[in-house]
Amino acid sequence: MTEPTTTLWRPVGPKELALIRDSGMRAFPPRLPEQPIFYPVTTEDYAIKIARDWNVRASGSGYVTRFEVRKSYLDQYRVEEAGGRAHQEYWIPAEDLDNFNAAIVGEIVVTREYWPDDAE
Repeated sequence: MTEPTTTLWRPVGPKELALIRDSGMRAFPPRLPEQPIFYPVTTEDYAIKIARDWNVRASGSGYVTRFEVRKSYLDQYRVEEAGGRAHQEYWIPAEDLDNFNAAIVGEIVVTREYWPDDAE
């Protein structure tokens, strides 16, 4: 029997995507010192909004990634609201990212790409 998983999404810019690709699409890169929290989000719509409206402006392109995480691992964290019910995410401390990556089942998949003409 397969262990239950939860589908999550992560909006990323081109630099983070390159590092994910370097991992074989199996892990997210370590956080930078100014990034104490890793925040995967609970809906694709929320990830699209960030990738399209923020990542494109900040870095020229934005990508939405989708991946599965073992539910038993995620159960130790609560879902946080970041400005409203439509903006739900997990707040994973940067020091826990290696364990988070180990709980990913399968590959991280890019589901959408956004460029400057797509930004709102």
